[in-house]
Amino acid sequence: MTNNDILRRIRYAFDFSDSKMITIFGLADHKVSREQISAWLKKEDDPSYLSCNDTLLATFLNGLINHKRGKKEGVQPTPEKRLTNNIIFMKLKIALNLKAEDILEIMDLANLRLSKHELSAFFRKPGHKHFRECKDQVLRNFIKGVQLKYREDAEPEEAQPESIQPKISTPKPNFKWNPLPRGESAPDENE
Repeated sequence: MTNNDILRRIRYAFDFSDSKMITIFGLADHKVSREQISAWLKKEDDPSYLSCNDTLLATFLNGLINHKRGKKEGVQPTPEKRLTNNIIFMKLKIALNLKAEDILEIMDLANLRLSKHELSAFFRKPGHKHFRECKDQVLRNFIKGVQLKYREDAEPEEAQPESIQPKISTPKPNFKWNPLPRGESAPDENE
């Protein structure tokens, strides 16, 4: 996924307008114009498309953290010059103030199952022996889950109609349960 894809998906997930995007960049002490926002959100084949570099996306994510959690006093963090999916995932986690259980729930909404151990590996330092690189599919599904959870008009994936769903029947036991100790039998109902 390109930075433009990520920016586009985040914007859609939260239903941000152009002016809200400009405000979020402003919360990270960076001025942008409506034309720049529009150019970053266009598809790559559009002649007015403009590539969003790592520093700009990091600035937006820092602004999103300030927007969602409140701007801290003092010097703002400097945006990263090199972004990875792991850093983007971490910044979204911080912005939304999510715990591991919250993230797993969001991933479930997007039909991606992860264990707590798999999830924690994405947030470790790159040199750590249990560090795991966050692939595009994981980040894409996380943003989709965020959209399903936070965007009001988002609808979850449609379930298959009953006629298409496989019918699973549980076998019926061929014995009768007798809760009495061995050798004793229940009184006959006809008595």
